[in-house]
Amino acid sequence: MKKIVKHLLGLMAIVVLFAPVLSVHAISKDTMFGGSSIKSNTVGAIGLAEYDENKNDPRIIIANVIKFMLGFLGIIAVIIILFAGFKWMTAGGDSKKIDEAKDLMKNGVMGLIIILSSWAIANFVIDQLLNVTGNGA
Repeated sequence: MKKIVKHLLGLMAIVVLFAPVLSVHAISKDTMFGGSSIKSNTVGAIGLAEYDENKNDPRIIIANVIKFMLGFLGIIAVIIILFAGFKWMTAGGDSKKIDEAKDLMKNGVMGLIIILSSWAIANFVIDQLLNVTGNGA
């Protein structure tokens, strides 16, 4: 039980460390410098803004594909963790099934950590490349 609590605390610490990275895109330049309404900023942040001439730019398309794939992998990792928890709960005291569930959960958490790390790195690199080439927001 102590191991589980330790792992959950570690996972929460990782989430806290990545929270600033995830919230950076929620703040646009308009809101920082006293811009327009919250609705227009929110619409722009989720990608539903008006027509953008750079929409068909290959760099932006590749960046969107990378972000989509990492998001999809993150969902799969969370599903694996949930499946491991379900498997553990339904083990019925069978130590072999519990060990399999623990291994599956450990692998799912490690995969989620790797995916979050790669998402943060990819997001940083893509933003820097777009800023350097003059197409950054």
